[in-house]
Amino acid sequence: MEMAPIAPEPEEIPLPCRTSQTPKLEQAPMASAPAGFDRLSEIKAFDDTKAGVKGLVDAGVTAIPRIFHHPPDHWCQTPGACRPGKVSGGDRGFFQVVNHQVPQSLMSEMLEALRTFHEQPVEVKRPYYTRDMRSRVRYHSNFDLFSSPAATWRDTIYMEMAPIAPAPEEIPLPCREVALEYTRQVQRLGGVLLELMSEALGLHPGYLEHDAGCLDGISVVGHYYPPCPEPHLTLGTTRQSDPSFFTVLLQDSIGGLQVVHGGRWVDVPPVPGALLVNIGDFLQLMSNDRFKSVEHRVLAMGSRLPRVSMACFFRPRGEAASTRVYGPINMRDTTSPPSPPLYQSITAEDFINHYMDMGLVGKICT
Repeated sequence: MEMAPIAPEPEEIPLPCRTSQTPKLEQAPMASAPAGFDRLSEIKAFDDTKAGVKGLVDAGVTAIPRIFHHPPDHWCQTPGACRPGKVSGGDRGFFQVVNHQVPQSLMSEMLEALRTFHEQPVEVKRPYYTRDMRSRVRYHSNFDLFSSPAATWRDTIYMEMAPIAPAPEEIPLPCREVALEYTRQVQRLGGVLLELMSEALGLHPGYLEHDAGCLDGISVVGHYYPPCPEPHLTLGTTRQSDPSFFTVLLQDSIGGLQVVHGGRWVDVPPVPGALLVNIGDFLQLMSNDRFKSVEHRVLAMGSRLPRVSMACFFRPRGEAASTRVYGPINMRDTTSPPSPPLYQSITAEDFINHYMDMGLVGKICT
């Protein structure tokens, strides 16, 4: 397995548990709405269709509903502010892996299965449509639809795969076999990555996987971004970092993924056969900023083809999420010189609940 950085670390943005300050919650500003715009009614009407954004495209919309309108990004108001291409440099938070031994055929099959599921008739998908976050398999459009300032141009199928995978019959038929095998392969890759990251922190190779439990919980999230008639007005995914230990992303060849670098957005061109890995907020906290989570987003695309991706989130799950307290790793457990802890400790449950309440609005606290 080889690793190659594709973007340097972004500017430092505090996590919610910095020791030097009290957590402060900030909601992203809402775009101004015309007089008479009943946002809640429009959201409910959209959600009640259970057809997602794909349903709007199938209906032939040429103008996107106002609930999807986002305010302009100030980083993209000047020429060159959103630039394409790779950025070289020593990144600790966002990189690609090749020669990872996840079969290319399996990766292609996984993307095709996601595409097939999302392009089924509404009547076939509707039984999986729910906003019950306790459901281990669920399909919806925008998990934060009722709390975010603006909706995104994206539908999602979510599957909780570890510590206990759903019964095969709970998984939609197009994804049933391939999702289980793909998750198994990415879990194996996750173990290799955690071993390397443990050693990079001066810990014994099994620390992050076995002592810290970073491989215990896996959520897989299959996103479908339909072609958008007005891509300049909305986003596929808003600015965010991941509330995970780390994330392994499989994306197709359409493009649209961007990361923050130097106060601007930088494109992440798809690399055939590569998997993208980004550090999550929990590893930033645990590593005491030696690893940095990276903010990213996905543009809405005006191409004729949809964008499809599969994100595997490695997260605290089960009893550990509510009882285990996560904080900077005790420096006595490392071979590195001691440094003062930058963060307070927090349970995963408290952190995730706050993330769900706030929705996708960048790093969730300052």
